[in-house]
Amino acid sequence: MTTICDDPDEFAEDQLAGWLALYADRVRGVTGGVVTLPTADTDPQVAVVVGGGSGHYPAFSGLVGPGLATGAVVGNVFTSPSAAQVYSVARAADQGRGVVLCFGNYAGDTMNFGIAAERLRAAGVDTRIVVVTDDVASADEVDRRRGIAGDFAVVKAMGAAAAAGASLDEVERVGRRANDRTRTIGVAFSGCTLPGADEPLFTVPDGHLGLGLGIHGEPGIRDVPLVPARQLAHLLVDRLLAERPADAPAGGRVAPVLNGLGDTKYEELFVLWGRIAPLLEQAGLAVVEPEVGELVTSLDMGGCSLTLQWLDDDLERLWRADAYAPAYRKVAAPLAALVPAAAGTECAADATVVPDASRASRQAADTVRVVVAATERLLREQEHELGHIDAVAGDGDHGRGMVKGIGAARRAVDGTDATAGVAFLLGRAGEAWAAEAGGTSGVLWGAALEAFGAAIGDDADEVTASLVVDAARAFADAVVQLGRARRGDKTLLDALLPFVDALDAAVRSGVPLPEAWTAAAEVARLEATATAALSPRVGRARPLAAKSVGTPDAGAVSMGMVLTRVGEVLTARRDTTNTTITTTTGGVHA
Repeated sequence: MTTICDDPDEFAEDQLAGWLALYADRVRGVTGGVVTLPTADTDPQVAVVVGGGSGHYPAFSGLVGPGLATGAVVGNVFTSPSAAQVYSVARAADQGRGVVLCFGNYAGDTMNFGIAAERLRAAGVDTRIVVVTDDVASADEVDRRRGIAGDFAVVKAMGAAAAAGASLDEVERVGRRANDRTRTIGVAFSGCTLPGADEPLFTVPDGHLGLGLGIHGEPGIRDVPLVPARQLAHLLVDRLLAERPADAPAGGRVAPVLNGLGDTKYEELFVLWGRIAPLLEQAGLAVVEPEVGELVTSLDMGGCSLTLQWLDDDLERLWRADAYAPAYRKVAAPLAALVPAAAGTECAADATVVPDASRASRQAADTVRVVVAATERLLREQEHELGHIDAVAGDGDHGRGMVKGIGAARRAVDGTDATAGVAFLLGRAGEAWAAEAGGTSGVLWGAALEAFGAAIGDDADEVTASLVVDAARAFADAVVQLGRARRGDKTLLDALLPFVDALDAAVRSGVPLPEAWTAAAEVARLEATATAALSPRVGRARPLAAKSVGTPDAGAVSMGMVLTRVGEVLTARRDTTNTTITTTTGGVHA
């Protein structure tokens, strides 16, 4: 387990600070991650920016350097970085020739890197995206597969192409080609433990291994009996050979990566490689410069993965090319000395002016401030329970992500001028939530809060109960549009959509808002509990559908909790102050 830390909530930030102090002679920290120092005698090149959650070192920061990534975005443990972090790192890495963003195929990464790409393009930075989909166990359809240790092989190809002066179009083409030719299968012997946690996210039954693990602490797709190294080698190699790319020759050349997940000793990997190499040779494959060691880990998970990249002439040249990063070095000649970074290269934050707001909007903002504080207390109390629920078929980070999100929202609210209206206040809260929480739920909650506030507006003459219903529906619509899920997919929508419908019906029938909200929140809570019977159809839990049945969705459960707490605040404020939001026709009155 991870035992060396001060505050578990700050583990990702603290480890990065220590790492930057160690490698200050070759990288520099920027908001959201790291970028390489430029070399003294090289021309500007295409920036290759890789990223994801912490807990996978050497991925991703350890792969930043000449011949590899130009920058790495560093999210919280097992959590995708926010769009703001991606944008910041990409702007700092950009050398004027465009940026390629590379990441594993996870919902939160896809959302946040996608949003950042749109912002970069709007700012005049030509930005491309290469998504890694190498995990053969995660889905039958290649484009739905996760990205695991194949991240390294894809980034190695793009980094080498960029270092050779290739154009943005060519670096993107190389990345897609490398991904198309890369396949990975992994096994877990034991689960990993989040910083500050007492128990691992999952366990493997005695005498078994988990086949098809993920790198976010997810268990394998299924448990199979533990086998000796010789049989394990057959298990890994045979599965990858069956997944040979359609355009790759039956023989040919491969670049193998035998990757340790964090707790498997190098000596064990050497034993296993001694069994794998002959099998590749027997299959008629020429092995090109194999890598054996830790390149994409999962904290202290016991396990390993085998990656094969089927090479053509271009990919072989790129695979063999020099690279020099803190955690990976392939050098044929000494590199030129690195020069210090120029000062003032980070993007300055935009100045923000608080817009004028109506009295009704400011009063609604006061209620939001109370709601945010109360919700933060709730989520801190429930963090471990939400993480436990999420760990059954996910990565166990939901509780921590929600705490980081609401904590960021509270700080944003506390730091916003008291004259702000509800739209501006929730906009700031939503931006902060998405930026600091990251992950799928982070970006969804952030966008939804902004949508709720915008639906009410800063110039509303009255904040009626019917207007609150409209705002709740805007909140839900934002989640639907961004998350691309539906009711029944076993997500937070299974609690949120019934809540909105129940709230609408109650308000239309004349029930005052506090009572209507409280009753609708109870509907949400019951529907969240009922998700235990559902099988997930989207997100990280989808490949683990069988394990998920019987446990409610963590996002739906937290949604029910939060909605219930909001109802409690509305009732208490109505009972103890002169501020009320009444019926479909009443507004906010002092």
